[in-house]
Amino acid sequence: MPTPPRQSPSPAQRRPQPSSRRGARPVAPVRRKRPRWAMRAVTTLSVVILASAGIGHAVVTSLDAKIERVDPFKDMKNRPQAGTGMNVLLVGTDGRDRISAEERRKYRLGGAPCHCTDTIMIVHISEDRERASVVSLPRDSYAEVPDGEGREAHPIKINAAYAEGGPNLTVRTVEHMTHVKIDHYLEVDFTSFMKTVDVVGGVQICTAEPLKDSYTGLDLPAGTHRLMGGEALQYVRARHIDSGSDLGRMQRQQRFMAALIERATSSGILLNPMRFRDVTRAVLGSVRADKGFGTGELLDLGRAMRNFSPSSSEFTTVPIGQMGYTVKGIGSTVKWDTEKAERLFRALREDQPLATQRVRSRVVPVEVAPQEIHVQVENGTKTEGLAKRVDTALAATGFRTTGRPVDGENRSVPQTVVAHDPRWDRSAKSLAAALPGSRLRPVKGLGPTLKVIVGEDFRQVRKVRSEDPTQGESIVVRGDEAVCS
Repeated sequence: MPTPPRQSPSPAQRRPQPSSRRGARPVAPVRRKRPRWAMRAVTTLSVVILASAGIGHAVVTSLDAKIERVDPFKDMKNRPQAGTGMNVLLVGTDGRDRISAEERRKYRLGGAPCHCTDTIMIVHISEDRERASVVSLPRDSYAEVPDGEGREAHPIKINAAYAEGGPNLTVRTVEHMTHVKIDHYLEVDFTSFMKTVDVVGGVQICTAEPLKDSYTGLDLPAGTHRLMGGEALQYVRARHIDSGSDLGRMQRQQRFMAALIERATSSGILLNPMRFRDVTRAVLGSVRADKGFGTGELLDLGRAMRNFSPSSSEFTTVPIGQMGYTVKGIGSTVKWDTEKAERLFRALREDQPLATQRVRSRVVPVEVAPQEIHVQVENGTKTEGLAKRVDTALAATGFRTTGRPVDGENRSVPQTVVAHDPRWDRSAKSLAAALPGSRLRPVKGLGPTLKVIVGEDFRQVRKVRSEDPTQGESIVVRGDEAVCS
């Protein structure tokens, strides 16, 4: 990762500072880390950080002039009551008009765009400017379009509101569903996303498992990778890696956003006017925002956000009550858990942190909840009672063990094995996450009960928790937990 250019001290910095008392040792200034919270409208929001760094008003004004303006709040009535803090609706559209034919073929972008919102998120910035909360709304969410402008109320997938009525109907629908008043609107398409990633020199992501999606062409082995624009677009668009579909995709998007801001801040781009100018010139032509989100707002917000820290950001997805909720004329949708979603959106309205639901770093997030996984434990070592100990530990973590561990025929297994039917591969990955160092072994016809063969390498059972919003409360992950460690 390149080292940021060294900044020359200003005259004020070169002058000795007076001490408050004679003989007192000078106190080194406290260095605050920059935030890692992010959205796909990264370049526009980066202006906020640029402003807080004290870089000139003229630079910010010139960038503001490049943003295409829309009026998503035109003639809106009966809106939710304004809460405390600021709410920004960030949408990513599937626009690809400016992408070359070669890139379309390479990154599987040949299909006709649906002119809908590929990604929808609400970013809440607290009144004291010390916290940012990001809530993802599944694109296939069942929604109800409110009546108005000669339009009767009707059901719809939330991402189709953009195709039917543009930014205005998108904002109306989101406000109607969440009862959260939207203060500002930002929109980014595929082109600006790819350019943003390219101009910052790529973004580093980590994956514990291979990721392969034939629809987008994504093919990543397990490990750490630096993705450039086209590869990054494949990564955030992939929906066929796991059966979690859009839910898994949203979790990857959140991690990528945090990593993108980490790259931008750590590389010095945001503190170097020339490099930042190059970034904004490359991408702002594809960004659209409401007329009220201008230079003055950016500068005011930037000055207020100087005390942000990495732990100030949090990401989550609206809680899901039912996957595959079929609606006549619309098809399969994602239905929210009304009660849990209301608690989440009430926290935004009341400017409250979501951290009470946050996954602690010592708990490993997994795709399938332990409570959904049946396990038979087998001892593959000569250590008596080991299978019983593992069975008890897995049950305490939430796995549905048989409670009747057995001794295996082979008592010299070097590495712990998770044997599983290929149809239950997602459950197997979740179970393997609770057994550090274990390996997966597909066994056709094994059925829904997974088998753990405890090996000589066994050390512990690690706590895991489902990332699936359909399991319990929505999971909140902090920004500094979403990037490669």
